[in-house]
Amino acid sequence: MKRVDDFETRSKHLQHMTDEELDAYFWELAEKIVDPLIESAYYHTSPSIERSVLLRMGFSGIEAKEIVNRIEERGLLPKGAGNIVLKVAERLKKRLPCCWKSHS
Repeated sequence: MKRVDDFETRSKHLQHMTDEELDAYFWELAEKIVDPLIESAYYHTSPSIERSVLLRMGFSGIEAKEIVNRIEERGLLPKGAGNIVLKVAERLKKRLPCCWKSHS
């Protein structure tokens, strides 16, 4: 199946725009595409996603699993395991595993 080349027709409304206007229009459209994804991610998570976040924060798989299980038991998973761990670490003035290694 051959695609009909209709670029000229579809791009007519863009031809009068400056580079700055095109740039702004691009980002406006990008936001419209991404906003529903961000909203979905904000309200929907899973133990697997939260374990993955903790792994990237430097926790071992065993630690991440236990932390997520305890957070889930308390009904706090939608708050985000990484967020909860960060808040607790700040409150207790503890360093996270990702910060244990010296950066030289």
